[in-house]
Amino acid sequence: MQVAIPLFPRLTALDAIGPYEVLQQVPSLDVVFAGEARGEVRTESGRLGLTVDATFDEVPAPDVIVVPGGIGTRAVLDGGPLLDWLRRAHEGTRFTTSVCSGSLILAAAGLLAGLTATTHWSVLDYLDKLGAVPVTQRVVEHLPERIITAAGVSAGIDMAIRLVELLVDDVAAQAAQVYIEYDPQPPFDAGHPSKVSAEVMDRVRAYAESQP
Repeated sequence: MQVAIPLFPRLTALDAIGPYEVLQQVPSLDVVFAGEARGEVRTESGRLGLTVDATFDEVPAPDVIVVPGGIGTRAVLDGGPLLDWLRRAHEGTRFTTSVCSGSLILAAAGLLAGLTATTHWSVLDYLDKLGAVPVTQRVVEHLPERIITAAGVSAGIDMAIRLVELLVDDVAAQAAQVYIEYDPQPPFDAGHPSKVSAEVMDRVRAYAESQP
């Protein structure tokens, strides 16, 4: 089974690499990074590059799509090669999925109309404007519609483990989880704005504003 992860300028690296690390553990899954043109794409900080190995035309019918998010999503919401490819490819996928603000791309492509969906907490309102119904769950599934969305960044790992369960079985999913030693025990219970102080959120905003 072919899994396509589309890359675009200023995506969030872990949105793509987190699911990749899970999915590439499974021998029956062939993961390819697709894009408008072959070559390097810089992530949102500009400091890290990822490589597009196949053009959209070279990956016309993947079994699974995992759309990452990032600041760069805003530049593709009005149309273009990524949205065109996504609409065409979705017709034959087993699952079309997103991580973080990648769900905005799914929504802009018309794939989330009237469906509940999740994304990074900072852009939940955008989902509503694009015709989806925003919710704060970590992973949202619509299996009859073949759509799964994951919340911000690290949630993509959770979603990818669930994908392996759906595509293979629960043993394969647990094997992939063990292999990457995904056993989160963070030093702080601070994974969502609802769990932290105003001082922490001030620092979050300051860090966000410092991004190039």
